[in-house]
Amino acid sequence: MRGFSKAIIVGNLTRDPELRSTQNGASVCSFSVAVNRVYRDTSGEQKEDVSFIDCSAWGKLGEMISQYAKKGTGVLVSGRLSQRSWEDKDGNKRSRVEIVVEDFNFTGARGDGGNSSAAPAAPAAVSEEATSELPADIPEGEIDLSEVPF
Repeated sequence: MRGFSKAIIVGNLTRDPELRSTQNGASVCSFSVAVNRVYRDTSGEQKEDVSFIDCSAWGKLGEMISQYAKKGTGVLVSGRLSQRSWEDKDGNKRSRVEIVVEDFNFTGARGDGGNSSAAPAAPAAVSEEATSELPADIPEGEIDLSEVPF
């Protein structure tokens, strides 16, 4: 049977992304995302648990992340899980599971007080001015934008 691996996380970068190149010239960006979970224990007390997930993004995707993200930036990351194994300098066997990023989005909107203000707007982002204007062919007052569900 063929396997399947997919991970989707939302959180904040724990450090600035690190961009490097392989010997073959391929770009790879490494970063870590903190994912928070709030729950109640058996006594009803509210607790918080944080997981730190390592991620790597290759090529243009990695270059884009390293250019526009920094510590604290909110991101949604999706990709496949990958496990690497190696021996450290003392001969101990080590392994790491990480997400190899296939897609990502910055979370929040500029100026909303969220984490995305930590990163400049990506080139593909729509400007705030463009989203606040109605097209010329829609009469004023005919559409109440507060009733739009998104």
